[in-house]
Amino acid sequence: MAMKYRLRIEVSLKPGHSDPEGETTAHLLKELGYKVETANVSKIYTLVLEAQNQREAHTRADEICKRLLANPTKDNYAVAIEEEK
Repeated sequence: MAMKYRLRIEVSLKPGHSDPEGETTAHLLKELGYKVETANVSKIYTLVLEAQNQREAHTRADEICKRLLANPTKDNYAVAIEEEK
């Protein structure tokens, strides 16, 4: 019997890759008087999907990241899974 799982996927740039949005954010915060050294931008995706168990849900999350959400050349991703109530 399939269960529903909530996936929280965070996609962020690998170190050494340009983050223009983060750089702009840091610059604007400095102009506003905040003592910010750097800012990094990540995307967070929240998905609910059906799977037989948590292992299958994690496998599907990896597939989703590799096929659509993350570019393996420049992105890292982290997955958190919890059972949907």
